[in-house]
Amino acid sequence: MTERREVAVVGAGLMGSGIAQVAAVAGYDVVLHDVTDAALERGIASVRDSLGRFVRKDRISADDAEAAVARITVTTDLDACASAPLVVEAVYEDVDVKQETFRRLDAVTAPDAVLATNTSAIPITRIASVVADPSRVVGAHFFSPVPMMELCELVRGLRTSDQTLAVVRRFAEDCGKTCVVVNRDVAGFVTTRLIVALTVEAARLVESGVASAEDVDTACRLGFGHRMGPLETADLTGIDVMAHAARNIYDETADPKFFPPELVARMLTAGLLGRKSGEGFYSYD
Repeated sequence: MTERREVAVVGAGLMGSGIAQVAAVAGYDVVLHDVTDAALERGIASVRDSLGRFVRKDRISADDAEAAVARITVTTDLDACASAPLVVEAVYEDVDVKQETFRRLDAVTAPDAVLATNTSAIPITRIASVVADPSRVVGAHFFSPVPMMELCELVRGLRTSDQTLAVVRRFAEDCGKTCVVVNRDVAGFVTTRLIVALTVEAARLVESGVASAEDVDTACRLGFGHRMGPLETADLTGIDVMAHAARNIYDETADPKFFPPELVARMLTAGLLGRKSGEGFYSYD
């Protein structure tokens, strides 16, 4: 019997559309869901734009790019995800939003379908607590931009089964990702926990006048061999995303090293969110 290469992706934002893209390029039939047609239009436009850049760089042929787009079906009806053996959720990073999404997925999907969450900091066990069988829930933390980043962080919830982990690992590897496994469901997992601690301290150094953002990032690139400094990374990911992840970890751990400094709070108030707003720790004119 031929294995079904089908996946549903819930959330057509930057992460969801990126996951849909790499899955479609890998030969999966993809159902991409969001709550509005406008969000889906933006998601597909993002996929086309990204694949266009790959075509111009001769990393994929124009025919293969069009074939990948053709494998993506968009829908505002969550019931359309019901037949998928794997669903990857990529909605807003808020525990209430994610839990509500998983309640609905639990009701419409088959009992043996794997439900993966793309959360970067929320404990998997909290998200899985609203599902009748939490053994089928797993973390699949892709990195932005998904088509470019090689890593996928797989996170076990307290009840995640070996079979569930194996299914999502095979999917991520089919999409060209290298996987690391987080065996204990701690807030922030491995990657977010490390980058948040580093970014919070880097922001504190800037806030207190110890060094400029440029010099802090240069120190990390040249001193530690990082491709990007922590503040450059925060601008790329989004200052709001970084701050939200930091607060999620702080709320779980009460560890002050994860609490965002006042500078970050003021940047959020001023709308300085990084590249997407045109200014963060750096200006993008």
